[in-house]
Amino acid sequence: MLRGLGAIIYKEMIQMRRDRSTRLVFLIPVIQTFIFGFAIDLDIQNIATVVVDMDRSADGRRVVERLHNTRTFRIIGESRSVREAKEQIVSGRAKVAVVVPPDYSRRLLAGQQATVQVLVDGSDSVVATNAVQTARAIGLLETGRPGRLAPREQAVDVRPRVLFNPDLVSANFYVPGLIGIILQLVTVTLTAFSIVRERERGTLEQLSVTPVSRASLVLGKLIPYAVIGMMQSVVVLLLMRWVFGVRIEGDLFLLLALSSLFLLPSLALGILISTLATNQGEAMQISLLIMLPSVLLSGFAFPRETMPLPIYMIGFGLPVTYYVEILRGIILRGAGLQALWPQTMALAGFAVLLVTVSSVRFRKRAV
Repeated sequence: MLRGLGAIIYKEMIQMRRDRSTRLVFLIPVIQTFIFGFAIDLDIQNIATVVVDMDRSADGRRVVERLHNTRTFRIIGESRSVREAKEQIVSGRAKVAVVVPPDYSRRLLAGQQATVQVLVDGSDSVVATNAVQTARAIGLLETGRPGRLAPREQAVDVRPRVLFNPDLVSANFYVPGLIGIILQLVTVTLTAFSIVRERERGTLEQLSVTPVSRASLVLGKLIPYAVIGMMQSVVVLLLMRWVFGVRIEGDLFLLLALSSLFLLPSLALGILISTLATNQGEAMQISLLIMLPSVLLSGFAFPRETMPLPIYMIGFGLPVTYYVEILRGIILRGAGLQALWPQTMALAGFAVLLVTVSSVRFRKRAV
């Protein structure tokens, strides 16, 4: 019995060594460890911030410098007006705007209380909460100035104002991004599994020798999954509106149009996985390698501002990163195409690249 047991163990070890999917079993935990260890950090830092300095004085620069020195805020530039600063927030280029009024230094020199307004993007409740708390603490540091104020009286009144999600409801942050994750999950996995399953059964080769063109074959397999993905999106949108109470502030037709654009790179990823995998087990593991970074690095669950620079840069290589920004921009901030054109162009670029690569590989693999 022991001799037979040893033979079976030896046989399985040889088979595991020859099976490519076994290598992925060791690769996935390594990637998970790095992503969870480096990417997940709830100590919010480097929040993109613009400044509207109407005072142009040393006192105004001092309060902005204090904000920057906290490392919570990262000053990315100045805006000429409050309206321009709000446009920066709506477009997603900034999450905070610091407004220094024109009478700021004059009121401090007169011993009166000065006011600084901090506009915060509330569409990301985690970042917004931290920004509000840090901004209020800055006002407590600006005390003890000479004048008519009592020594313990606050000289600078920092007034945070949360935009788009004033109650900081977490569902307003997570639910819109969930649409992107669901849409990618459905399109990528179902497409990859369908093609791999066809190859395992031998029906893909049978279809490839029929009079049907390769383009018709690929489109005929992908269009049903694209329809399923859009139906899933509509269902989540309805649940978002009527169950979680999240209203769509922007253009619904623009949202659906850009969702259709996002389907192209997602479907192409499914085709690409099917050309890399030899069986459904490998397809599942490769899909996990894509889905896990998509959830953790796209900004869906964790703020990207907290991530180390290398991990942060990886997020730019994920199409869902731009789609999540589009979703939150349209649904929560009412952003239009003019504000979201960088994300739209990025999705279009990914669509062209991934469709081209996956089509070439699929054509070679299907021969």
